[in-house]
Amino acid sequence: MTKPSVPVGIICSQSGPYQAMGREILKSAMMAVDEINNQAEFDFSIAAHIRDPRGIISEYHTVCDDLIRNVGVEHIIGCYTSASRKQVLPIVERTDRLLWYPARYEGFECSDNVIYVGASPNHNVLPLVRYVLDNLSREIFCVGSNYVWTWETNRVTRELVSAAEGHILAERLLELGESAVGHIVDEIIRRKPPIVFNTLVGSSSYDFIRAFRAAAEAASLDIPMLSCSLCEPELAIVGPASAGCITSSAYFESIQLSENRAFVARWKARYGEDSSPCVDGQSAYVAVYLLARALQRAGTSDIGEVRRAAAGYRYNSPQGPVWIDGSNNHCVLTPRLAVSNARGQFDIFWEADAPVKPDPYLTQLDVAAPPSGRPQRAVHRRMRRICGW
Repeated sequence: MTKPSVPVGIICSQSGPYQAMGREILKSAMMAVDEINNQAEFDFSIAAHIRDPRGIISEYHTVCDDLIRNVGVEHIIGCYTSASRKQVLPIVERTDRLLWYPARYEGFECSDNVIYVGASPNHNVLPLVRYVLDNLSREIFCVGSNYVWTWETNRVTRELVSAAEGHILAERLLELGESAVGHIVDEIIRRKPPIVFNTLVGSSSYDFIRAFRAAAEAASLDIPMLSCSLCEPELAIVGPASAGCITSSAYFESIQLSENRAFVARWKARYGEDSSPCVDGQSAYVAVYLLARALQRAGTSDIGEVRRAAAGYRYNSPQGPVWIDGSNNHCVLTPRLAVSNARGQFDIFWEADAPVKPDPYLTQLDVAAPPSGRPQRAVHRRMRRICGW
Protein backbone atom coordinates (compact mmCIF):
# COMPACT_ATOMS: atom_id res chain seq x y z
CA MET A 1 0.00 0.00 0.00
CA THR A 2 1.11 3.56 -0.71
CA LYS A 3 2.14 5.44 2.40
CA PRO A 4 0.45 8.77 3.12
CA SER A 5 2.82 11.64 2.35
CA VAL A 6 3.72 14.70 4.38
CA PRO A 7 4.62 17.80 2.34
CA VAL A 8 7.88 19.41 3.50
CA GLY A 9 9.41 22.55 2.04
CA ILE A 10 13.14 22.74 1.32
CA ILE A 11 14.53 26.23 0.75
CA CYS A 12 18.14 26.52 -0.41
CA SER A 13 19.81 28.68 -3.05
CA GLN A 14 21.13 26.76 -6.05
CA SER A 15 22.58 29.91 -7.59
CA GLY A 16 24.02 33.17 -6.28
CA PRO A 17 27.03 33.96 -4.05
CA TYR A 18 26.61 30.96 -1.72
CA GLN A 19 25.21 28.48 -4.23
CA ALA A 20 27.85 25.89 -3.38
CA MET A 21 26.56 25.54 0.16
CA GLY A 22 22.92 25.69 -0.93
CA ARG A 23 23.54 22.75 -3.23
CA GLU A 24 25.24 20.80 -0.45
CA ILE A 25 22.29 21.40 1.88
CA LEU A 26 19.88 20.20 -0.80
CA LYS A 27 21.95 17.08 -1.55
CA SER A 28 22.07 16.07 2.11
CA ALA A 29 18.39 16.84 2.73
CA MET A 30 17.30 14.79 -0.27
CA MET A 31 19.55 11.90 0.74
CA ALA A 32 17.75 11.81 4.10
CA VAL A 33 14.32 12.12 2.44
CA ASP A 34 15.04 9.18 0.13
CA GLU A 35 16.37 7.05 3.00
CA ILE A 36 13.31 7.75 5.14
CA ASN A 37 10.92 7.05 2.27
CA ASN A 38 12.56 3.66 1.79
CA GLN A 39 12.47 2.61 5.46
CA ALA A 40 9.63 0.43 6.67
CA GLU A 41 9.80 1.89 10.19
CA PHE A 42 8.16 5.10 8.95
CA ASP A 43 4.46 4.78 8.17
CA PHE A 44 4.49 7.89 5.97
CA SER A 45 6.65 9.34 3.21
CA ILE A 46 8.04 12.85 2.84
CA ALA A 47 7.09 14.80 -0.27
CA ALA A 48 9.85 17.37 -0.76
CA HIS A 49 8.88 20.69 -2.34
CA ILE A 50 12.11 22.45 -3.31
CA ARG A 51 12.44 26.20 -3.80
CA ASP A 52 15.49 28.15 -5.03
CA PRO A 53 15.69 31.78 -3.80
CA ARG A 54 18.84 32.25 -5.97
CA GLY A 55 20.75 33.93 -3.17
CA ILE A 56 18.39 36.93 -3.29
CA ILE A 57 17.48 37.77 0.30
CA SER A 58 13.95 39.06 -0.41
CA GLU A 59 13.18 35.88 -2.39
CA TYR A 60 13.33 33.78 0.76
CA HIS A 61 10.13 35.38 2.04
CA THR A 62 8.50 34.94 -1.39
CA VAL A 63 9.25 31.23 -1.71
CA CYS A 64 8.34 30.58 1.91
CA ASP A 65 4.99 32.29 1.37
CA ASP A 66 4.42 30.14 -1.73
CA LEU A 67 5.16 26.92 0.16
CA ILE A 68 2.76 27.83 2.94
CA ARG A 69 -0.08 29.32 0.91
CA ASN A 70 -0.03 27.18 -2.22
CA VAL A 71 1.47 23.87 -1.07
CA GLY A 72 0.23 23.84 2.50
CA VAL A 73 3.50 22.79 4.13
CA GLU A 74 3.73 22.93 7.91
CA HIS A 75 7.45 22.18 8.07
CA ILE A 76 10.27 23.87 6.16
CA ILE A 77 13.93 22.86 6.11
CA GLY A 78 16.58 25.29 4.93
CA CYS A 79 18.08 28.76 4.74
CA TYR A 80 21.88 29.02 4.91
CA THR A 81 22.53 32.58 6.06
CA SER A 82 21.07 34.39 9.05
CA ALA A 83 19.91 37.12 6.67
CA SER A 84 17.73 34.57 4.87
CA ARG A 85 16.44 33.12 8.14
CA LYS A 86 15.41 36.60 9.26
CA GLN A 87 13.34 36.91 6.06
CA VAL A 88 11.53 33.65 6.72
CA LEU A 89 11.06 34.05 10.47
CA PRO A 90 8.10 36.52 10.42
CA ILE A 91 5.98 34.42 8.06
CA VAL A 92 6.55 31.09 9.88
CA GLU A 93 5.66 32.79 13.16
CA ARG A 94 2.58 34.50 11.74
CA THR A 95 1.26 31.32 10.14
CA ASP A 96 2.48 29.01 12.96
CA ARG A 97 4.76 26.83 10.83
CA LEU A 98 8.06 25.27 11.86
CA LEU A 99 11.41 26.13 10.25
CA TRP A 100 14.15 23.51 10.74
CA TYR A 101 17.27 25.67 10.38
CA PRO A 102 20.43 23.64 9.64
CA ALA A 103 23.19 26.26 9.62
CA ARG A 104 25.49 27.30 12.45
CA TYR A 105 24.51 30.79 13.49
CA GLU A 106 25.29 33.74 15.74
CA GLY A 107 22.73 33.07 18.49
CA PHE A 108 20.71 35.69 20.36
CA GLU A 109 17.43 34.41 18.94
CA CYS A 110 14.83 31.94 20.14
CA SER A 111 11.51 31.28 18.40
CA ASP A 112 8.81 28.70 19.07
CA ASN A 113 8.64 28.34 15.28
CA VAL A 114 12.28 27.49 14.63
CA ILE A 115 14.30 24.37 15.46
CA TYR A 116 17.94 25.47 15.45
CA VAL A 117 19.81 22.35 14.34
CA GLY A 118 23.17 24.04 13.68
CA ALA A 119 25.74 25.23 16.20
CA SER A 120 25.08 28.04 18.65
CA PRO A 121 27.90 30.49 19.53
CA ASN A 122 28.89 28.49 22.60
CA HIS A 123 29.43 25.49 20.29
CA ASN A 124 31.75 27.16 17.78
CA VAL A 125 32.84 30.75 18.51
CA LEU A 126 33.74 30.20 22.17
CA PRO A 127 35.94 27.09 21.74
CA LEU A 128 37.73 28.64 18.76
CA VAL A 129 38.50 32.01 20.33
CA ARG A 130 39.50 30.51 23.66
CA TYR A 131 41.89 28.11 21.94
CA VAL A 132 43.49 31.00 20.10
CA LEU A 133 43.79 33.14 23.23
CA ASP A 134 45.34 30.28 25.22
CA ASN A 135 47.71 29.02 22.52
CA LEU A 136 48.34 31.53 19.75
CA SER A 137 47.68 35.23 20.29
CA ARG A 138 45.57 37.84 22.05
CA GLU A 139 45.42 40.06 18.98
CA ILE A 140 43.01 39.22 16.14
CA PHE A 141 42.26 40.87 12.79
CA CYS A 142 38.62 40.24 11.76
CA VAL A 143 37.29 40.18 8.18
CA GLY A 144 33.73 39.19 7.36
CA SER A 145 30.51 39.70 5.43
CA ASN A 146 28.43 42.73 6.33
CA TYR A 147 25.44 41.10 8.00
CA VAL A 148 24.25 39.78 11.34
CA TRP A 149 26.40 36.60 11.44
CA THR A 150 29.62 38.62 11.34
CA TRP A 151 28.34 41.46 13.54
CA GLU A 152 27.36 39.16 16.40
CA THR A 153 30.34 36.81 16.00
CA ASN A 154 32.71 39.78 16.17
CA ARG A 155 30.89 41.13 19.22
CA VAL A 156 31.31 37.84 21.10
CA THR A 157 34.93 37.59 19.97
CA ARG A 158 35.61 41.14 21.14
CA GLU A 159 34.16 40.35 24.58
CA LEU A 160 36.34 37.27 24.98
CA VAL A 161 39.48 38.98 23.70
CA SER A 162 38.93 42.04 25.90
CA ALA A 163 38.48 39.84 28.98
CA ALA A 164 41.88 38.31 28.21
CA GLU A 165 43.36 41.82 27.94
CA GLY A 166 43.80 41.35 24.21
CA HIS A 167 42.84 43.48 21.23
CA ILE A 168 40.71 43.29 18.09
CA LEU A 169 43.10 44.94 15.65
CA ALA A 170 40.49 45.63 12.96
CA GLU A 171 37.04 44.66 11.71
CA ARG A 172 36.78 44.84 7.92
CA LEU A 173 33.46 44.01 6.22
CA LEU A 174 32.40 43.25 2.65
CA GLU A 175 28.90 43.02 1.22
CA LEU A 176 27.59 39.50 0.54
CA GLY A 177 29.06 38.31 -2.76
CA GLU A 178 31.67 41.10 -2.95
CA SER A 179 34.89 39.95 -4.66
CA ALA A 180 37.04 43.09 -4.28
CA VAL A 181 39.23 41.81 -1.46
CA GLY A 182 42.55 43.36 -2.47
CA HIS A 183 42.44 46.36 -0.14
CA ILE A 184 41.84 44.14 2.91
CA VAL A 185 44.59 41.74 1.93
CA ASP A 186 46.98 44.67 1.42
CA GLU A 187 46.16 45.99 4.89
CA ILE A 188 46.76 42.58 6.47
CA ILE A 189 50.13 42.21 4.78
CA ARG A 190 51.12 45.73 5.82
CA ARG A 191 50.04 45.33 9.46
CA LYS A 192 51.17 41.70 9.88
CA PRO A 193 48.55 40.62 12.47
CA PRO A 194 49.26 37.36 14.32
CA ILE A 195 45.78 35.93 13.53
CA VAL A 196 43.06 36.55 10.90
CA PHE A 197 39.47 35.56 11.74
CA ASN A 198 37.48 35.01 8.51
CA THR A 199 33.66 35.20 8.72
CA LEU A 200 33.15 35.91 5.03
CA VAL A 201 30.43 33.86 3.31
CA GLY A 202 30.51 31.98 0.01
CA SER A 203 32.41 33.34 -2.99
CA SER A 204 33.73 36.32 -1.01
CA SER A 205 35.49 33.93 1.35
CA TYR A 206 36.97 31.85 -1.46
CA ASP A 207 38.36 34.93 -3.21
CA PHE A 208 39.78 36.27 0.05
CA ILE A 209 41.49 33.02 1.07
CA ARG A 210 43.23 32.67 -2.29
CA ALA A 211 44.37 36.29 -2.36
CA PHE A 212 45.42 36.27 1.30
CA ARG A 213 47.47 33.09 1.02
CA ALA A 214 49.19 34.26 -2.18
CA ALA A 215 50.09 37.63 -0.67
CA ALA A 216 51.27 36.10 2.61
CA GLU A 217 53.48 33.62 0.77
CA ALA A 218 54.95 36.40 -1.39
CA ALA A 219 55.72 38.39 1.76
CA SER A 220 57.12 35.31 3.56
CA LEU A 221 54.49 35.62 6.30
CA ASP A 222 52.88 32.78 8.28
CA ILE A 223 49.56 34.17 9.52
CA PRO A 224 47.06 31.54 10.76
CA MET A 225 43.45 31.95 9.65
CA LEU A 226 40.39 31.07 11.75
CA SER A 227 36.89 30.09 10.59
CA CYS A 228 33.59 28.92 12.05
CA SER A 229 32.17 27.90 8.68
CA LEU A 230 34.80 26.58 6.25
CA CYS A 231 33.98 23.00 5.23
CA GLU A 232 35.21 20.20 2.97
CA PRO A 233 33.42 21.13 -0.30
CA GLU A 234 34.72 24.68 0.12
CA LEU A 235 38.29 23.39 0.58
CA ALA A 236 37.93 21.79 -2.84
CA ILE A 237 36.64 25.04 -4.35
CA VAL A 238 39.44 27.17 -2.86
CA GLY A 239 42.18 24.68 -3.68
CA PRO A 240 45.64 24.42 -2.06
CA ALA A 241 45.31 27.89 -0.47
CA SER A 242 42.74 26.47 1.95
CA ALA A 243 45.27 24.33 3.86
CA GLY A 244 46.13 25.40 7.39
CA CYS A 245 42.84 27.02 8.40
CA ILE A 246 41.80 26.40 12.01
CA THR A 247 38.07 25.68 11.96
CA SER A 248 35.46 25.23 14.67
CA SER A 249 32.55 22.93 13.84
CA ALA A 250 30.31 20.22 15.22
CA TYR A 251 30.89 18.09 12.11
CA PHE A 252 33.86 17.07 9.98
CA GLU A 253 33.98 14.22 7.48
CA SER A 254 36.99 12.84 9.39
CA ILE A 255 34.99 12.10 12.59
CA GLN A 256 35.77 8.50 13.54
CA LEU A 257 32.33 7.33 14.64
CA SER A 258 30.65 4.27 13.15
CA GLU A 259 27.57 6.35 12.32
CA ASN A 260 29.70 8.83 10.41
CA ARG A 261 31.71 6.20 8.56
CA ALA A 262 28.45 4.64 7.38
CA PHE A 263 27.02 8.07 6.47
CA VAL A 264 30.12 9.02 4.45
CA ALA A 265 30.04 5.65 2.64
CA ARG A 266 26.39 6.19 1.66
CA TRP A 267 27.15 9.76 0.64
CA LYS A 268 30.02 8.75 -1.65
CA ALA A 269 28.00 5.89 -3.13
CA ARG A 270 25.31 8.43 -4.04
CA TYR A 271 27.37 11.47 -5.06
CA GLY A 272 30.78 10.07 -6.02
CA GLU A 273 34.04 9.14 -4.32
CA ASP A 274 35.50 12.60 -4.91
CA SER A 275 32.63 14.36 -3.12
CA SER A 276 32.46 15.21 0.59
CA PRO A 277 29.60 15.99 2.96
CA CYS A 278 29.79 19.27 4.89
CA VAL A 279 28.66 20.57 8.26
CA ASP A 280 25.57 22.49 7.14
CA GLY A 281 24.57 19.73 4.73
CA GLN A 282 24.98 17.10 7.44
CA SER A 283 22.85 19.30 9.71
CA ALA A 284 20.14 19.36 7.02
CA TYR A 285 20.35 15.56 6.95
CA VAL A 286 19.98 15.52 10.75
CA ALA A 287 17.08 17.99 10.53
CA VAL A 288 15.15 15.71 8.17
CA TYR A 289 15.66 12.75 10.51
CA LEU A 290 14.72 14.72 13.62
CA LEU A 291 11.56 15.89 11.85
CA ALA A 292 10.68 12.40 10.56
CA ARG A 293 11.11 10.78 13.96
CA ALA A 294 9.09 13.54 15.62
CA LEU A 295 6.31 13.05 13.05
CA GLN A 296 6.36 9.32 13.75
CA ARG A 297 6.26 9.80 17.51
CA ALA A 298 3.56 12.49 17.34
CA GLY A 299 1.38 10.65 14.83
CA THR A 300 0.52 14.00 13.26
CA SER A 301 2.19 16.93 11.49
CA ASP A 302 0.63 19.42 13.92
CA ILE A 303 3.32 21.93 14.93
CA GLY A 304 2.74 21.79 18.67
CA GLU A 305 2.61 17.99 18.79
CA VAL A 306 5.71 17.61 16.61
CA ARG A 307 7.65 20.12 18.68
CA ARG A 308 6.79 18.26 21.89
CA ALA A 309 7.67 14.92 20.33
CA ALA A 310 10.99 16.25 19.07
CA ALA A 311 12.20 17.73 22.36
CA GLY A 312 14.76 15.58 24.12
CA TYR A 313 14.69 12.72 21.59
CA ARG A 314 18.27 11.45 21.25
CA TYR A 315 19.48 10.75 17.71
CA ASN A 316 22.86 9.10 17.14
CA SER A 317 23.74 11.15 14.07
CA PRO A 318 26.91 11.18 11.94
CA GLN A 319 28.32 13.97 14.16
CA GLY A 320 27.46 12.11 17.36
CA PRO A 321 24.51 12.26 19.76
CA VAL A 322 22.12 15.14 18.96
CA TRP A 323 18.94 16.15 20.70
CA ILE A 324 16.73 19.23 20.92
CA ASP A 325 16.70 21.23 24.15
CA GLY A 326 12.98 21.83 24.63
CA SER A 327 13.64 24.98 26.66
CA ASN A 328 15.02 26.90 23.67
CA ASN A 329 14.55 24.72 20.53
CA HIS A 330 18.32 24.54 19.94
CA CYS A 331 20.29 21.31 19.55
CA VAL A 332 22.75 19.78 21.96
CA LEU A 333 25.98 19.24 19.96
CA THR A 334 29.63 18.27 20.43
CA PRO A 335 32.06 21.13 19.61
CA ARG A 336 35.27 20.29 17.74
CA LEU A 337 38.34 22.12 16.45
CA ALA A 338 40.31 21.02 13.40
CA VAL A 339 42.86 22.28 10.89
CA SER A 340 42.48 21.87 7.13
CA ASN A 341 45.15 19.88 5.33
CA ALA A 342 46.52 19.67 1.79
CA ARG A 343 44.25 16.70 1.02
CA GLY A 344 41.11 18.80 1.32
CA GLN A 345 40.15 17.34 4.70
CA PHE A 346 40.32 18.36 8.36
CA ASP A 347 42.53 16.95 11.11
CA ILE A 348 40.59 17.14 14.38
CA PHE A 349 42.82 18.19 17.29
CA TRP A 350 40.26 18.94 20.02
CA GLU A 351 36.72 17.96 20.90
CA ALA A 352 34.53 18.47 23.95
CA ASP A 353 34.39 15.65 26.48
CA ALA A 354 30.61 15.34 26.03
CA PRO A 355 27.76 16.95 24.08
CA VAL A 356 27.25 20.57 25.14
CA LYS A 357 23.89 22.17 25.87
CA PRO A 358 23.06 25.12 23.62
CA ASP A 359 23.42 28.56 25.15
CA PRO A 360 22.20 30.89 22.38
CA TYR A 361 22.18 33.98 24.60
CA LEU A 362 25.48 33.07 26.30
CA THR A 363 23.83 33.37 29.70
CA GLN A 364 26.26 30.80 31.11
CA LEU A 365 29.34 32.46 29.62
CA ASP A 366 32.32 32.74 31.94
CA VAL A 367 34.92 34.59 29.88
CA ALA A 368 37.70 33.34 32.15
CA ALA A 369 36.83 29.62 31.99
CA PRO A 370 38.73 27.38 29.55
CA PRO A 371 36.82 24.89 27.39
CA SER A 372 36.80 21.29 28.61
CA GLY A 373 38.07 18.69 26.21
CA ARG A 374 40.97 16.53 25.22
CA PRO A 375 43.43 17.68 22.54
CA GLN A 376 44.49 14.96 20.15
CA ARG A 377 48.18 15.73 20.42
CA ALA A 378 49.50 13.89 17.36
CA VAL A 379 47.13 15.84 15.15
CA HIS A 380 47.97 19.02 17.07
CA ARG A 381 51.64 18.57 16.18
CA ARG A 382 50.73 18.08 12.51
CA MET A 383 48.64 21.25 12.70
CA ARG A 384 51.63 23.24 13.92
CA ARG A 385 53.75 21.93 11.07
CA ILE A 386 51.08 22.76 8.48
CA CYS A 387 50.63 26.30 9.78
CA GLY A 388 54.31 26.96 10.29
CA TRP A 389 54.10 27.92 13.99
